[in-house]
Amino acid sequence: MTVTADLAISLDGCIAGTDVTLDNPGGNGAEPLFEWIHNLASWRERQGMTGGEENRDSELMREWFDATGAVVMGRTMYDTGESFWGENPPFRTPVFVLTHRPRPTLVKQGGTTFTFVTEGIHSALAQAREAAGDGNVDIAGGARTVRQYLREGLIDELQLHVVPALLGGGLRLFEGAGARRLAQIRVVDTPLATHLKYRLGK
Repeated sequence: MTVTADLAISLDGCIAGTDVTLDNPGGNGAEPLFEWIHNLASWRERQGMTGGEENRDSELMREWFDATGAVVMGRTMYDTGESFWGENPPFRTPVFVLTHRPRPTLVKQGGTTFTFVTEGIHSALAQAREAAGDGNVDIAGGARTVRQYLREGLIDELQLHVVPALLGGGLRLFEGAGARRLAQIRVVDTPLATHLKYRLGK
């Protein structure tokens, strides 16, 4: 089992724009981070839609989807995504939400459940490992959640989809993430993004 983090990121290191709110989960100016994903066949399939482009970008997204057996995310990511995801969220796996506000487990369509974990990042990861079976555990975000797992040396592989855009401001992924050595696993360059995959040292 591998603990992963997989994120779209700008050339200046942002994974969201400025002024992220419940009504504006990507933040201001973040459109370039996500536009490339929306027409991929694998992404559309996960949203319950048909069509889309079958290309190398779509293959990489499908690879990640298929390998993930459980997900950990922060409460802000859950709160900003809850309405958008609706009754059939795209995860199709157990999701463990880090929070200080307890809430009963939610069972959604398509195999997604949301379990709210108040005991911290180690408890959430342990529960996710147990639930993932033979699949990986993905630390989905947001930035603060990924940083916490990076600082503790708990992420094994990091995949960044580097979009050819400068946001000029926004939510930066690596501020306060601590020092880590990375070993390059793979680089895939397409017109839409440069896909960088690393193994993280301790």
